[in-house]
Amino acid sequence: MENFAESVKPIIMHLEQIINDRTVPKNIRAAAESSLAVLNSTEDNIEVRISTAIHTLDEIINDPNMPMYTRTRIWNIVSMLEELRRS
Repeated sequence: MENFAESVKPIIMHLEQIINDRTVPKNIRAAAESSLAVLNSTEDNIEVRISTAIHTLDEIINDPNMPMYTRTRIWNIVSMLEELRRS
């Protein structure tokens, strides 16, 4: 569990940046908050939490109102989560 906590820190940092960016639409910030809550949760096992966060972010990735820099950041987060899931 400690290893997971250390591995997920950069992902949490990126999600918090999206959440605190007021130029990002509310629905996208809400999805980032939801993903952050899932990753910080202890209810499910690690694989389920990672998969849930990926699914939540995948649902909003094609939102036409999303700024391009936010989309790039979300793609980066999803890539980091997928790599974490593989390890």
